[in-house]
Amino acid sequence: VLLPNDGEQLNQVARQAMDAGIPVINLDRVFPDKLSYRTWIGGDNYGMGVAAGHFIGKTLKDKGVSNPVILEIQGIATLPLTQDRSKGFEDALKTYGFSVTAKQDAKFTVESGTQVASNLLQAHKKIDAIWNHDDDQGIGVLAAIKEAGRDEFFMVGGAGSANAMRDIQADNGVLKATVTYSPTMAASAIKLARLIAQGKGMSDLLEQQVPQSITLTSETVVKDNAAQYLPTGFES
Repeated sequence: VLLPNDGEQLNQVARQAMDAGIPVINLDRVFPDKLSYRTWIGGDNYGMGVAAGHFIGKTLKDKGVSNPVILEIQGIATLPLTQDRSKGFEDALKTYGFSVTAKQDAKFTVESGTQVASNLLQAHKKIDAIWNHDDDQGIGVLAAIKEAGRDEFFMVGGAGSANAMRDIQADNGVLKATVTYSPTMAASAIKLARLIAQGKGMSDLLEQQVPQSITLTSETVVKDNAAQYLPTGFES
């Protein structure tokens, strides 16, 4: 089971394993050569944006808000995964007649999260909703919000950290939901490796073998279901 930092850079290593008869489960960042892996499993970046967009869009519509100020705090803007998340968010919001007012990237770090959120809060005196792509950098975002004493808006996180889920469960701040980039995918990759080694398929599918590609759904964690998801969250 391999989760490469960069799929392209480790492509040949995985290919050597496959050529030697060792099945490779490619986790998250895909190897460009399909001969380098038996099965790929990973998250749905576009789906994350869609899930966040639907939660924010529906919540604002239910509140009767028109022309809302919606801010987006990205991870690293140049990465394809970030661009996929932003496109999904944009497309989902469009179905409600909404659009992103402003967005800025925070580099996936707590420190940048604090700085970027501070800048956005200063630039917008009224905010209706914020989507922050990543719960790790969200620690910094929430710190900036607390420092500014702002609470007129609600926020949605991303990835699925345990601390974000605990905040959502407590319901005493602006964070009302997080959309997962499946925090359980590594565990599922190990289970898939076991099934392949045993020559088994997946019990509820008719196929005799494990699929070649599995894209995991981005799930929305809110106060009502946080207890269900909390055991799978990662600590930030």
